[in-house]
Amino acid sequence: MLNFIFQANIAHYKELLATASDAGKIAMLHKLLAEEEAKLADFHIKQAREKAAAS
Repeated sequence: MLNFIFQANIAHYKELLATASDAGKIAMLHKLLAEEEAKLADFHIKQAREKAAAS
């Protein structure tokens, strides 16, 4: 479920960036996008560790 949320947020921020023209808004969207991509990467690492520990 979290994976879906992270991916949906990333897609949404990318869509907003495609049409944004205000420099402040673009900067904020880049920040939010980077944070969400980091959350997704951390989630994948955590999932892999949990899977490895269960094996």
